Amino acid sequence: MVPIRPNSFVLLVIEDSDEDFDTVAEAVALSEVTVEVLRATTGEAGLILLRELAPDRPTVVLMDLNTAGTDGRTALADVKSDVALKAIPVVVLSTSSSPKDIEFCYSVGANAYHVKPVRYPEHRQLVIEIARYWIGQVALHAGRTSS
Repeated sequence: MVPIRPNSFVLLVIEDSDEDFDTVAEAVALSEVTVEVLRATTGEAGLILLRELAPDRPTVVLMDLNTAGTDGRTALADVKSDVALKAIPVVVLSTSSSPKDIEFCYSVGANAYHVKPVRYPEHRQLVIEIARYWIGQVALHAGRTSS
């Protein structure tokens, strides 16, 4: 079982790139939201973490589509088809701008889809905005609300 602080908001990042994860971690710190960041490097590892954390599920999942092993597409479909997990917001952050990927993600229940900017400053700023929105502004599941 992954230890998380009681009543803390959790952002589960499913990202296999160390560089991209470091950008996410820095951006979350700059976003000035209080959130515990957890990482999985494959879709399968992300699903395991999600199931271990229930019923104190992560507040938001930030998911890359192109991970080794079980990729984000499969993991997203699994999360959104699992009655115990489907209420968890999943935000896709992928380098893919393919209409096929975007359509697939929304069709299985993604809550948002963002194309990952290639340049570091834009990537970091996008994640800051995602964190501020999903942690700082949205009323979230399981009785948790942002403040």
